[in-house]
Amino acid sequence: MPFENTLQCGDSNQIIGAMPEGAVDLVVTDPPYGVNYRDRTGRTVKNDDTLESVLPVFDQLYRALKPGGFCISFYGWNRIDRFMAAWKAAGFTVAGHMVWTKDYASRRRYLAYHHEQAYVLVKGQAKLPGKPLADVQPWVYSGNKAHPTEKAVEVLSPLIRSFSRRGDLVCDPFAGSGATLVAAALAGRRYLGVELEEGYCRQARTRLEGVVRYKEEREVVVA
Repeated sequence: MPFENTLQCGDSNQIIGAMPEGAVDLVVTDPPYGVNYRDRTGRTVKNDDTLESVLPVFDQLYRALKPGGFCISFYGWNRIDRFMAAWKAAGFTVAGHMVWTKDYASRRRYLAYHHEQAYVLVKGQAKLPGKPLADVQPWVYSGNKAHPTEKAVEVLSPLIRSFSRRGDLVCDPFAGSGATLVAAALAGRRYLGVELEEGYCRQARTRLEGVVRYKEEREVVVA
């Protein structure tokens, strides 16, 4: 099974579990939050009704991640107790927390939600960056056209550039429509994505094919 510059359609626990130990340099992911999410058009996220098959993936990610490697995981605030327990049980140490501020409310209930958030986790000890990324970042709206909870490539690119180097392997075990993989490819990183839904796998592969063509055209122009 190839683990480099590929998107695997299937179960993350099985696919990440088959990876060699210490093969991954960076994880950037937005897992299902276990909240039965449904967007305004009625689209849902597979396996978002429970965290039973989601949280064990972090055990596999910890094993597959290199010592000193980072795992950046978005999360749902109303399930943070479950996520934090799973991260720590897997072996991760919390290294930081990030917030992206929105100029619109993505949801309104008791509060109007104007931000997204992620924890920065690390396996063991990591080197300090020369120029740390600010923990509050501006949000870029993706339009959610390809996936109901799609993150914009512009949001993910600074994470990949700050927490990995060119040629590193970036992994997203909940790849959705492939935004993390696109951001990794554009930044000169290798990538591995896993996605359970075949429809999103097809969309992600189409996007990645476009990135390959774009990079090939740029090389021709530069040459």
